[in-house]
Amino acid sequence: MFACLLLQCLCAAALAQAVSFPELTSAIPGHQDVTYFDLAKMIVPDLKPGDDGFYTGGAPIEMRDILGGNDGGSPPETVNLPNAAVLAIKAGGKDRLAMLLDLGQSQDSAEGFAVLALYDLTGKPKLLDSVNVGTDQSTYFRDPGKLPISVGDDALITMSTHFNSNQGYVGTILILVRNDRFEAIDQINTFDENVCAYKRTQDLSFQTHGGDRPYAAIEVTVTDATKPSGESCEEPAAKAASHDISVTYRWDDAKSRYVRNSDAFEKLSAENEKRF
Repeated sequence: MFACLLLQCLCAAALAQAVSFPELTSAIPGHQDVTYFDLAKMIVPDLKPGDDGFYTGGAPIEMRDILGGNDGGSPPETVNLPNAAVLAIKAGGKDRLAMLLDLGQSQDSAEGFAVLALYDLTGKPKLLDSVNVGTDQSTYFRDPGKLPISVGDDALITMSTHFNSNQGYVGTILILVRNDRFEAIDQINTFDENVCAYKRTQDLSFQTHGGDRPYAAIEVTVTDATKPSGESCEEPAAKAASHDISVTYRWDDAKSRYVRNSDAFEKLSAENEKRF
């Protein structure tokens, strides 16, 4: 019971420490001689201010894809960076800074290239890890950005998306930080439609359940809702409907990773692909 109450307090504190978009030229708290631009240069070494408010540079440093394999996008030959999202987190009981830099797309890639970087700011700022988390055209931290999974650990949430005239595609990645390295917990793909006859949305919510060691269980719920427009349309009329699809991830000591209790999200992704 105490663990559950503690996690609730940590969740409230996490919401108060939201994702921010500081000016890259501004100093890092506690380091008046170091800016966020200096941190970004650890990712794109020749990064420099441009004339249009953007920051330009060449290719980033070498890094792995968070999901493994070679399915991620390629970095663009020239980076045009408008800003970066930063989020203070806990990892292994230590204070860390996560920074997300969406570097854009290369000409031969349908996916963007977005760098999630982990920094230690306790002394001289140090880059601890960096991964590509871009799985679609644009990438962001997904609200709430982080989830407290122990007193000294946060899980991160990113999302990649693109939209056309009436469809929205979103890939959400749950990420564990362990031993100062990023590890993917899972990717959840959702699909929204907004046509004449109806609007169908698939919204995500996250909840942690205390009591497990060393990390709390994470419950992710997709609310799949259809709302008829009431208009006369070419598409068949749709009925109002809403249902929840939930998957819980629990830490498995033997496998040394989070394990899901269901393949419901894989089935949902397969069903969504039939509607593309």
